[in-house]
Amino acid sequence: MKNVIIFSIFGLVFLFSCNKEDNNQNVNQLTESEKQGLLFTRQEEKLAYDVYRYAYEKYGSNIFNNISNSELTHQNTIDGLLDKYNLENPVKNMAQGQFENDDLQLLYLQLIQKVDLSLTDAFEAGATIEDLDINDLMVLTTETNITDLISVYEMLTCGSRNHIRGFTGQLSNLGKTYQPQFLEQTLFDAILKGNHESCSK
Repeated sequence: MKNVIIFSIFGLVFLFSCNKEDNNQNVNQLTESEKQGLLFTRQEEKLAYDVYRYAYEKYGSNIFNNISNSELTHQNTIDGLLDKYNLENPVKNMAQGQFENDDLQLLYLQLIQKVDLSLTDAFEAGATIEDLDINDLMVLTTETNITDLISVYEMLTCGSRNHIRGFTGQLSNLGKTYQPQFLEQTLFDAILKGNHESCSK
């Protein structure tokens, strides 16, 4: 009986050591650039979610509710990667409109000011967010060879293509045209010509 207990304890210690090594290996798999890219993306997804919830509460337009729900799914997906690579969530327990990144904090305030102007301006703010997201995600995708990062970035990019089609469609119904600020015009035009995509991982 004593031998069984000793063996069990040894087994638990061995398993704990293996899990600890696996976590360290996961962290070491990522370069510092890849870690920062993942942390930034988590905040950028929160930015989109927070702005869309604000716009929905102000105007009650269903597109903001629907897309904010999609952004919540995106955040949860990124959280899974943060857990896998043992990275601290940079916006954990942060309230709506609060960000660790100063640039995103400033951008949020600018976007909220635009949303406050009119529903049309709110649609333009949404298109701007997705324009920026697609550009940033495309860059991050080219800067890593890690398969699960690429898979998630491509899924988020796909979602953002659908979202920007939605916002520009709303603007078109109002006789307005959105001009891309981050994407090249040819790529932007190609995205708008595309159909709604299925973006599951």
